[in-house]
Amino acid sequence: MKKRITLHLIALLSGLLSSLAWASSEPLMLDWIDLVPEHERAQFDSRGMPDISHDGDNPQSLVGSVRPELNNSQVKIPGFVIPLEGDDQRVTEFLLVPFLGACIHVPPPPPNQIIYVKFADGAPIQELWDVVYVEGTLNTEHVSHDLAEVGYVLQGTTLSAYDDG
Repeated sequence: MKKRITLHLIALLSGLLSSLAWASSEPLMLDWIDLVPEHERAQFDSRGMPDISHDGDNPQSLVGSVRPELNNSQVKIPGFVIPLEGDDQRVTEFLLVPFLGACIHVPPPPPNQIIYVKFADGAPIQELWDVVYVEGTLNTEHVSHDLAEVGYVLQGTTLSAYDDG
């Protein structure tokens, strides 16, 4: 009887450990609002977009902090690419932003709504106007760039087409 209980417990623990290992290998799927601390979310609309004036006279709002608990997380997030470094085939560094034209045609979103992405070997970019998913390790790190102040840096591992389903 003891042997059967022990074997049953070993089987249960083994199953639990393998399910935990599987769960930890899956990236955390984020929406842009997830990058904003809960107490600051009133500044954003129902779609998770920052409240930005599009009249061209507003500089980037520097209000907004990052979520330190996301530091060193494996994540997957959709967004638009603003290339910074690379060539016509691959991009090695870019800004990932929540909406088309951010940082270029309108004032940049707050730093907690911009991710500086680095791909060591480069990521292929076919259509810069399309939404993409980016996966990798997210860190809370301030970067000051000519286009905007940034609150997060992501070491990219995968760039893929956006799949809404």
